[in-house]
Amino acid sequence: MIELNCLGMLCPRPIIETAKAISNIQSGEQIKLNSDDAATWFDLKAWSRMTRNNVAKISEVEFLITKEN
Repeated sequence: MIELNCLGMLCPRPIIETAKAISNIQSGEQIKLNSDDAATWFDLKAWSRMTRNNVAKISEVEFLITKEN
């Protein structure tokens, strides 16, 4: 699992960093994203619909992304 620390980064940077990281992993692998930007959860949900990857909210600042394709 990759841990991606985007604390203190503003939109759209957490999504950009997530997209970069997910391109370097295999299907089924996961990324744990730490982000305190208020838009992150909403952005992740939209991004996951477009990319068909799975996202889950662990806490207000922790998200789990699973590469599906």
